Amino acid sequence: MQITNLLEYLEQTVTEVPDKAAFCGEESTLTFRQVSCHSRRIGSFLANKGFYKKPVVVFMKKTPQALAAYFGVIYAGCFYVALDEEMPRHRIELIIQTVEAEAVICDETTAPMIRDYGYEGDVWLYQEAIAEEEDAACLAKIRDQQTDTDPVYAVFTSGSTGVPKGVLACHRSVIDYIENLSEVLGFDRDTVFGNQAPFYFDAALKEVIPTLKFGATTWIIPKSLFMFPIKLVEFLNEHRINTICWAASALTIVSSFKTFDKVKPEYVKRVVFVGEVFPIKQLNAWKEALPDALYVNLYGPTETTGVCCYYKVDREFALDETLPVGRPFHNTSILLLKEDNTPAETGEVGEICVRGTCLTLGYYNNPEKTRESFVQNPLNPMYPETIYRTGDLGKYNDRGELCYVSRKDYQIKHMGHRIELGEIEVVVNMHKGIRTNCCLFDDIKKKIVLYYVGDATRAEVAEFTKEKLPRYMFPNVITQLESMPYTANGKIDRVSLKNMYNEGK
Repeated sequence: MQITNLLEYLEQTVTEVPDKAAFCGEESTLTFRQVSCHSRRIGSFLANKGFYKKPVVVFMKKTPQALAAYFGVIYAGCFYVALDEEMPRHRIELIIQTVEAEAVICDETTAPMIRDYGYEGDVWLYQEAIAEEEDAACLAKIRDQQTDTDPVYAVFTSGSTGVPKGVLACHRSVIDYIENLSEVLGFDRDTVFGNQAPFYFDAALKEVIPTLKFGATTWIIPKSLFMFPIKLVEFLNEHRINTICWAASALTIVSSFKTFDKVKPEYVKRVVFVGEVFPIKQLNAWKEALPDALYVNLYGPTETTGVCCYYKVDREFALDETLPVGRPFHNTSILLLKEDNTPAETGEVGEICVRGTCLTLGYYNNPEKTRESFVQNPLNPMYPETIYRTGDLGKYNDRGELCYVSRKDYQIKHMGHRIELGEIEVVVNMHKGIRTNCCLFDDIKKKIVLYYVGDATRAEVAEFTKEKLPRYMFPNVITQLESMPYTANGKIDRVSLKNMYNEGK
């Protein structure tokens, strides 16, 4: 029988391995029995206070207890909005204003902070909520009323204006995602995840929900370890972590500093990357260190419940190539549409549009933005059918694989030519002295701006690009950085780089 509520994963697993460690952090571990008990008590606590089908903010440190709080919110028939103290103050304030939540669950560290962000509703401590006796009858009544289209969470992404948009996902889309992801990656009860992504992004779902489904284990990796690649790999070995689903930038941090010359991940058998293009040079370094591991490139925006396409690396690639994003998951369809809304042929660039169960419900309390991105399928005028326009450009290669090209925002017109900034980045990454790079465009002065991290000198980078690129794609400004700024979900922080460039003009 097909499940309709993601909590059914936990309810089945807790009967099979109740005392197995589910989620492990620096200071605490929760077994499946404890996760179940805590979340059901939190659900009872919220329900008995009259909360149902409402947003509940969970403002806690990145701990196993925060995960139990999320599940507790779902048990109450509500949906959670995750905040974290590491988020910028203005972002927290904007999310609180948008959500207008009447309840916040905090821990002892975050409780004193929440009022400072302008929140005026009820604040409850996690320990207070789990002290509530479980009300099984109440929880059963809530479950009986729920459907698989009820929302589970709202994850906030920043739009082009910098104002966060709350993407609302439901049970149906999350379950469909986890079932597909699990089939592709082959998770099982012996899977040990090493979590890198913040909980307030949907990227963490790749570990958290399969842990419930299979009775696996997730270790929460301390953020500080990503500054010390050798210690990071030692952590993976100490806890026998065999599956990492990380941002490409996090994998690059390990491989670009020659970490594998000193220590290798002894147990890792799945290396999954998402978020940005993974340079072939860095992929090859991982493959040389772990030749028997499975390597999978995932693609998908938050609006498609995290991921909608996958590619299992099955061949070698030249340094100037990019990995395909492959094919859509089962029950998902990709439309590659040109500017005139006609399908792109093989080799033609079009906007990646998505349809299927993976689509989220839209943006919370923002019908205007929802209508802009979740639109009627232009290829189907006969009945209502929603697609999501990702704003990403892609093309099909000769093998029929979907390849990511660039963001529409990163497509520029320079010296009479249409250029994808991502193409320049791919070429620059080929240089042996480059660890990572990012290209911007100065719309006013019409200059291509390149930032990079690595041992190569600016003169060497300039000479290299002149050898590899046509003149109209030469970077006009080249700047070497000690480190690249990244957003919390592991993507290069282009806004920070843009601000850095504007301040230096």
